[in-house]
Amino acid sequence: MIKVADEVWVATSLLHRERPGRTDFSVAEIVERAIKEKLAGGYRPGLQIHASTHCVASKAPNPARHRMLSETGRGRRRLFRDGDKFHRDRKQGKTHPVAEELPPKYRHLVDWYEHDFVNGNGDEDPLPPPGKLSDLMKFVDMISVSDWEKIAAAIEEDFEKVDPNEW
Repeated sequence: MIKVADEVWVATSLLHRERPGRTDFSVAEIVERAIKEKLAGGYRPGLQIHASTHCVASKAPNPARHRMLSETGRGRRRLFRDGDKFHRDRKQGKTHPVAEELPPKYRHLVDWYEHDFVNGNGDEDPLPPPGKLSDLMKFVDMISVSDWEKIAAAIEEDFEKVDPNEW
């Protein structure tokens, strides 16, 4: 039987492949995609917590040390890439499944991940490459405190609102 962490990774990979214009996905979308794929027969306990915490590189391990997903915002995830932030205790954590441990139908995803996604040759990613964040930081002082407050208020107001027509 497939491991829960690997199931979450497969579901997230499929979402990236199916929706190349999207840079990230909600935890709910990832769980729903895993259920739809029926890798372990449908829903099983652990999908939510793995997508929320156990597979997320930047979170403290509890107990898993995987670096399969990166948190792009509260409740938002994408596959982990080299250069993404991760908790120091996850340094040795796996970033993707071993292809031979996946059902044959999904093994191509590991090749796609290693050759296209990780190197940024596949899907577009709006985040700057590692080390280029400093290029964006020069613009921070150009935004007034009142504009930062407006931005924060807008995010807080619309955060995690569900649009039933989104998909």
